[in-house]
Amino acid sequence: MSGITLIGSSFGAVSAIRALRKRDARVPISVLAPKPDLIYNASLIWVPTGLRRGNALRVPLQNFFAKHNVRFVAGRARGLDNGGRSVLTEDGQTLDNDGLIIASGARYIKKPPGIEHALTICEGIEAAEAIHARLQGMSGGTIACGFAGNPSEPTAARGGPMFELLFGIETWLRRSGQRGNFRLVFFAPAAKPGERLGARAVEGLLREMQRRGIETHLGHKLVKFEERAVHTEGGSIAADLILFMPGLTGPAWAQDSGLPLSAGGFVQADAQLRVPGFAQTYVVGDAGSHAGPDWMPKQAHMADLQGTAAAANLLDELAGKAPEQTAPAELICIVDSLDGGTLVYRTEKRSLLLRARLLHPAKRWFERRYIGALRG
Repeated sequence: MSGITLIGSSFGAVSAIRALRKRDARVPISVLAPKPDLIYNASLIWVPTGLRRGNALRVPLQNFFAKHNVRFVAGRARGLDNGGRSVLTEDGQTLDNDGLIIASGARYIKKPPGIEHALTICEGIEAAEAIHARLQGMSGGTIACGFAGNPSEPTAARGGPMFELLFGIETWLRRSGQRGNFRLVFFAPAAKPGERLGARAVEGLLREMQRRGIETHLGHKLVKFEERAVHTEGGSIAADLILFMPGLTGPAWAQDSGLPLSAGGFVQADAQLRVPGFAQTYVVGDAGSHAGPDWMPKQAHMADLQGTAAAANLLDELAGKAPEQTAPAELICIVDSLDGGTLVYRTEKRSLLLRARLLHPAKRWFERRYIGALRG
């Protein structure tokens, strides 16, 4: 038996591994990823202001893999063969499988001219540390912070971290007595950025920006970036530091893999997370275009839910049973501001918005709990 192969080692993958082992202690499991670690992306927003150091967010997975009897293979996917039963790697390896779970994440759309002048925090530890270094070297000036989406796929945007980064920087500047030396500007092509969080959340976030003296430049399509400016169809923003989150698209390796792709470039999935036309093949997390409401988030929590459901369905399919598990559409996040936070919760039946100071320590507690479980 070749067993089950997972492409990727982030949130969706580790949740799938836990679920696989809970139901089957013996099925061979292999993970293909560049390194045996997980970057706890949710806390990258704390690196620029010094609350976290980058290496603290790099979680080694060797103990986790050993505990769950997982074989780790260092490498990157290049494509598939034999209808998904073979994964081809960039260094010439072929990994055969009886079942495949794609959890390789997404990539950012680097289309706007001059985008190299902007820093994107969710690109990883190096980007977060670069923002920290730039902030430390500034005594004043303008910081422009914004995000955009994928016009072909409404769910392929990641605005939450940019709200957190903006509010966190404002709090840090205020606490350090420097706020008066800085102009903060939030920009986005959307007139109501963050609509996936819900109308009340958007209104609340914009009110919070107004309360904190953060200017807004909304509803204007991006034209280009320059070293010290953001240009839109509605005008330009002079800036000494540009922080920008582009829209998302699917993993590069999947583009020529023969997998069915959505209009936005993601691997298509049905309600049971199966890839249409590929037996025993599932996609979870940011790599996939999943059935659900247009506000369904691309975030770690959703990847966890999808990884758990995909694992159950794959084992059922391998056992000759019909896959029936679905991952409920559920958005839950704490938009942190260092001095508090806003809890946003949304399902297809209800939504909740709550702001409280205790939500900042609550987010830090959850980080310790999640990382601790992986290290143990």
